[in-house]
Amino acid sequence: MKAIIQRVKEAAVTVEGQEVSRIDKGILTFLGIAKGDTEEHVTKMIRKICELRIFEDDAGKMNLSLQDIGGQHLLVSQFTLVGDCNAGRRPSFTQAERPEVARQLYDSALAASRTLGVRTAGGVFQANMSVSLVNDGPVTFIIEK
Repeated sequence: MKAIIQRVKEAAVTVEGQEVSRIDKGILTFLGIAKGDTEEHVTKMIRKICELRIFEDDAGKMNLSLQDIGGQHLLVSQFTLVGDCNAGRRPSFTQAERPEVARQLYDSALAASRTLGVRTAGGVFQANMSVSLVNDGPVTFIIEK
């Protein structure tokens, strides 16, 4: 499992010209689910994201989490994150989890974020999505299980 998280001032997902989700200040997470990932991996990853201290406190230090600031979370499934670009010129997606399993784990990730008390929105699984965002910083991290 791999996640790219970005601290954002706002972010939105559009599918076929229709906005399907939007958040204000918070974190945009692109989540790649690989073969062998489990519910436990999902829970740990989402907890890490929601508790990671990447927001500034009054002294300007990254010392506050998404939960601390009452921020919002936009979670977008992105299988290309587990693509392998090491051989040849075309990425290999053999390590990406099958869609039916990945969908269940993605839904679990949304639920895990909400269970932590974070207002959470999602993309549309397997849809061709347009994701717009206004970076805050920019602050971007890659988290892997």
